Amino acid sequence: MTLEEAIKARHSVRAYKAQPLAEEIVKVLEKEIEEQNCQGHLHIQLIKNEPKAFQGKLAKYGKFSNVTNYLVMAGQKAEDLDERIGYYGEHLVLLAQTLGLNTCWVGLSYSKIPGTYVLEEGEVIKAYIAIGYGETQGVGHKIKTVGKASNASDITPSWFRKGVEAALLAPTAVNQQKFFFEYSSTKDNKPAQVIAKRSFSLIGYTQLDLGIAKYHFEVGAGKDNFEWA
Repeated sequence: MTLEEAIKARHSVRAYKAQPLAEEIVKVLEKEIEEQNCQGHLHIQLIKNEPKAFQGKLAKYGKFSNVTNYLVMAGQKAEDLDERIGYYGEHLVLLAQTLGLNTCWVGLSYSKIPGTYVLEEGEVIKAYIAIGYGETQGVGHKIKTVGKASNASDITPSWFRKGVEAALLAPTAVNQQKFFFEYSSTKDNKPAQVIAKRSFSLIGYTQLDLGIAKYHFEVGAGKDNFEWA
């Protein structure tokens, strides 16, 4: 499965089978986590065979069941931390999909279990990602049109529309999709620029959501076709 195929196949899954992660898959995940931590200056950690984080009242409210494996999404406090968490975390989500796993971003419906993770001075946890073998493959949700999420038109390149279409399949908090992509042409044969914006939400998480959507956009559009403005 390619990343493009993973974007279309991925849906948030909250119920999992009582099946430990295969050893070879754990090795692939841990290697990729190490690389993403380095690139994104993060401290993402894979927690295995630990059921307590998703057994409390919050987890029941979020309708999670049998979650025993998850990613702790952490990093040093910074203005752009949420966006980096979303961007590099979504890379791992799509990788997991290509490996036959299911996932779900979790902003509130989990408990922080002491001793299961490590935080260095100045680090904070921004989210968890449930990961494992889903009871189902999840279901899709209603999404915005390309026109409501971008300035795509008959004169914008086809790769831009493909990027927006991929971004619209990205998971966001309660499916709010508070992002907008703007194509901006350039002169002197320089790469086209794309502006990614987020709008206000009472729910929050828009910066994290934007990071997730930007990663999807890059996969759909092709990173070589543009530069982020």
